[in-house]
Amino acid sequence: MGRILIITYGSRGDVEPYVALGLGLKASGHQVALATAGRFAGWVRSFGLDFHTIDDASLDQIDTPAGKTMIEGNRGLMARGWAAFRLSRGAGAMNSAMMDDALTAAEAVRPDAIIYHPKGMAGAHIAEAWGIPAFMVTLQPLIIPTADFAASLNVAPLPALNLLSYRLVGLSYAMFRRTVARFRVRLGLPPLGSTAEILRPRGAGLIPVIHPISPSVLPRPADWPPEALLTGYWRLPDDEAFTPSPELEAFLNAGPPPVFVGFGSMPSSDPAALARLVAQALAQAGRRGVVARGWAGLEVAASDDLIAVPPLPYRWLFPRMAAIVHHGGAGTTAEALHSGAPQAIVPFFGDQPFWGARTAALGVGAAPIPRRRLTAETLAAAIASADQPQMHRRASALASRLDLEDGVAEAVRYINGRLGRPNAERSRSLQAAGR
Repeated sequence: MGRILIITYGSRGDVEPYVALGLGLKASGHQVALATAGRFAGWVRSFGLDFHTIDDASLDQIDTPAGKTMIEGNRGLMARGWAAFRLSRGAGAMNSAMMDDALTAAEAVRPDAIIYHPKGMAGAHIAEAWGIPAFMVTLQPLIIPTADFAASLNVAPLPALNLLSYRLVGLSYAMFRRTVARFRVRLGLPPLGSTAEILRPRGAGLIPVIHPISPSVLPRPADWPPEALLTGYWRLPDDEAFTPSPELEAFLNAGPPPVFVGFGSMPSSDPAALARLVAQALAQAGRRGVVARGWAGLEVAASDDLIAVPPLPYRWLFPRMAAIVHHGGAGTTAEALHSGAPQAIVPFFGDQPFWGARTAALGVGAAPIPRRRLTAETLAAAIASADQPQMHRRASALASRLDLEDGVAEAVRYINGRLGRPNAERSRSLQAAGR
């Protein structure tokens, strides 16, 4: 078939779906390379995909004091504003380095098509310069406007403001305009016509936007254009070889199903205090707990009711839980939905409030608790609310529907269909986009 370069960036949740897609494309006959943060090199290569490095510096910012202040959301407005200013000072240089790394990867792969995460925006401009197809993949609805719901990085107080929220997301990318403009000069491309072209330049043709989200979780809006897709979730093959530690296996067998509590890649300025809060909440709710250490490094004293664990395959762990408390990242939310266990989401920032509200609206999760309002009492109440028979029934029914979907296969069919179009059809697409 052809050579495909996938560019993504972020935490493991921002990488794993793209690895799953890469495996699907490889199985259909393509040569697939994935470019992302260097910390994932060994893991990506373990799946037999070619790997190209994008600098980790941007991810390293999460663990700085300013990064923690921004993400935790439990600081005052002035503190968060000052943290945002400190982070923004180096954003241009880091984004420029990421774009350079993406170009280096493309020059090594010489792809016939590029698939990119919004943070891998360089892919769209490389595709335009080289005259090859591009596909944007976003794990959240934030690019294609709809009146049905607000963009996932915004919360519109009124439905009438839903469409406006997408304009605000577009404007937020204006900070990258100067960096992208320099990158386009390097590629020999003309200046951008608008900020909206930072992610989808008109010269690249009508770039499809693929959402690896289940339509059972987020019904496709009627006002979306044809180039916006919902395929279903993209999941890695089940790791049947996983064996839990003897300590975890003994803990799970020693009593009723516990509650999982973990905040993934979210940092904490006081991990010990957060761990105490979690332990107190579980005790108040009368539940046993499996606490994931995560990037915050949460530690709880092992007991008959508590155990701390390193990173584990959620696909194995979550179905064994009575309820799942997490930060609301798109990937963690998807795995929790597939497990059939109800959820309680503690959103920190970004798209996490969107998924917290969505799981609650579906009746498979408790009302979300923003990180700044998290206490032992509010968390205990959310756990008790989630771990109820009616919640379990709805969560199980939704998981059964999700099991019938194959999001990777749907995406591969679509991408292969687009790549197989006659040149004349692609030319019409480019003309329609104004190239």
